[in-house]
Formats: sequence, structure tokens, C-alpha cells
Amino acid sequence: MTATPLPLGGVCAIILAAGEGSRMKSDLPKPLHEVCGRSMVMHVVHSLESIRLVATVVVVGHRAPEVTAHVQQNAPDWARIQFATQQEQKGTGDAAASGLSELSAEISSNTSAVLLMPGDTPLLTSLSINRLITEHITSKNAATVLTSTLDDPAGYGRIVRDSGGNVVGIVEHRDASPDELNIHEINTGIYLFQFDLFGPALKGISTNNSQAEYYLTDVVEVLASAGHSVGSVIAPASETAGVNDPLQLAEAEQEMLRRNASL
Repeated sequence: MTATPLPLGGVCAIILAAGEGSRMKSDLPKPLHEVCGRSMVMHVVHSLESIRLVATVVVVGHRAPEVTAHVQQNAPDWARIQFATQQEQKGTGDAAASGLSELSAEISSNTSAVLLMPGDTPLLTSLSINRLITEHITSKNAATVLTSTLDDPAGYGRIVRDSGGNVVGIVEHRDASPDELNIHEINTGIYLFQFDLFGPALKGISTNNSQAEYYLTDVVEVLASAGHSVGSVIAPASETAGVNDPLQLAEAEQEMLRRNASL
């Protein structure tokens, strides 16, 4: 697949792989659980193959040495892997800030956009990522969110739009109002941000929520409230589903097998 061009520079990808994943009920670090013989975090890395990458920062935390060693051993050279450590589990916003802080001035000067993605979405495809980049460039967005729609969106953050259909925020399930809980368009945890706006917006978020954590989702509201354009691309839910427990891991394995059988 031909890489999608960016007007000024390339993409810095930040993969969030610092979580403990206690629901997996396993001694293995969550990002290292395999789907069809490849770890989840490496599936995410390989979904970036068609992108003009300046760097890929893998944010580690829980059992960081094991995750780091695995990625170092298995990552292709084109991924330009770097690592950042989230010292405390203070939320996805804090993890993203940890990743951003590791970038050198040289990398920053050659980066037009930063792609944020979780390390537990092994079914994500290059096609959806390229659609996200294309929409981001075409619409000249400050941020573009990859979303999905679910019949049962329980547990997921909801995409909040204004009367014109513009994305104005993302609200986590446990912080949502009754009306917001009726929204079926959900946040996948995958975003593309204009690089020069992302850092300042990240500094504008707080821990004023039910988890007392820094939510990466709040960056969307910060940008929208400042008058910046926030767009979205809808991807199939089968592609964007995260893996949080053994059942979801088995379901991801079956979906990958179906996908491979159709090739």
C-alpha cells in the first residue's frame, strides 16, 4: 500500500503499552499475549507499515523490561522504535505525555502529526490508519478520531457531537450522562493530532473525573473548545476492538483466522 503523504513531515506514532492488564488473568504482560503467533503490540506496530514514520514510541510501564526486550527483538527497522516509560499509572493522557517527552528536537522538527494508539488492538489494519490520515489532511483537522458504532456500547467512551455533527468531545462511560449513554458511536482510542497543537492541548487536561486520571480523550475537548476542527473516521468494530480479557483474546484469534482464510 502506498504511504499517505503529509504536507510537511511524517508521523510519529505513540503506542500505549504500559498497562497491567489484570483482567487477562495471566503472568504474561498484556501487550505480549499472542494472536495467531504474533504479540498484540507487534500486530499494532505492523499496522504502521504503510506510513511515513519519523519514529514509533512504545510507552512501557508494567514489567517494562520484558515488553521492551520483546519489541526490540521483533520490531522491523522501518518502525524506528523508541521507548518511553510511564513511571506511574496516571491515565492515558499521562502515558501520551511520557511518549511525547522522549522525542528529540530533530524528530519533532520533522513531524507533522502524532498518531496515538493502544497496544491491545491487534486487528487494526493499515487501511483504516491511512483513511484516518487522509481525512486528517483533507479536512485540515487539528485532531481526527477513529470511531466505531456498537449495538451495545457499554464500557466505551462516547463521541459527543454538536448540532452540526462536529466532534466536540469524548466522554468516558462512567462519567457520561443518561443522554450520553444512549450514544452508540464509541471512541476506539486511536487518534491523529496536529503535532504542534498536541503538546499544548495535553497540558490543558486535568484529573477532574471519576478515575482521578489524565484522560487522553480530554485533549479532543480542549482543541474543540479552542475553535480547532476535530474530525472523525468510522472503522469496523471488528477491527478496533481492544483485548482486555481471555475471552476477547480468543475472539481476536478467531477474527484473525477468518481474515487470513479469506486472503
